[in-house]
Amino acid sequence: MKISIITVSFNSAGHIEDAVKSVLSQDHDDIEYIVVDGASTDGTQDILKKYDGSISKWISEPDKGIYDAMNKGIKMAAGEVVGMLNSDDFYYDGHVLSKVAEAFEDEEVDAVYGDLIFVDPENLGRTVRTYSSRKWSPEKFAKGYMPAHPTFFVRRKFYEKYGLFETDYRIAADYELLIRFLYVHKLRYRYLPMKMVKMRKGGVSSNGIRSNIILNNEIVRACRTHGIRTSLLKVYPKYFVKIFELINHR
Repeated sequence: MKISIITVSFNSAGHIEDAVKSVLSQDHDDIEYIVVDGASTDGTQDILKKYDGSISKWISEPDKGIYDAMNKGIKMAAGEVVGMLNSDDFYYDGHVLSKVAEAFEDEEVDAVYGDLIFVDPENLGRTVRTYSSRKWSPEKFAKGYMPAHPTFFVRRKFYEKYGLFETDYRIAADYELLIRFLYVHKLRYRYLPMKMVKMRKGGVSSNGIRSNIILNNEIVRACRTHGIRTSLLKVYPKYFVKIFELINHR
């Protein structure tokens, strides 16, 4: 089973090689790796050129943002299953994609997801928080919870059937897409009880008060667009859970 992994990048020279190596070190034997770079000027392209013989496809050109770049990657993908790996993330170990492929051998499975850990950017071996998707269910969209998107894999045909990322969202297009796939169209999903991705603490959706305000307003918008009743008062209490996740790793 071919799995297409898409990494989007912009001025990611400091981190992208970790992402590339983590994909290339997977023990699954049928991987299509696609990198969509937004015309970086910091040396990212030089790093990608080092792996010309190993990266299946890569382009570097201006885009309209991260979700536009992701959509480009999906349109380029040929795999039966598609997953996203951010340029500053990397897989937990070399067995992640083989376990994903094993799950998709069941034709009743449309999508899978698992757990993600946040690591200290200065010490990648130090876990600072675990994002477990184990207790997630679709009704939790209303409270601001979704499965960890970097761990989400779905059959490519559903992008073709139900659409790509909505590019008028700045931060929460992944949230809207998961609502569309898992809540509206009720894809059959399976939780894999395993750590799948390591994410450096920080990032667009978790870095700063202003980003969090935009994120939560977009979460409410996505829910209401698809008929899920919610409000900021329902969404903001999730931050108490994040505090407990941080405390558990101290």
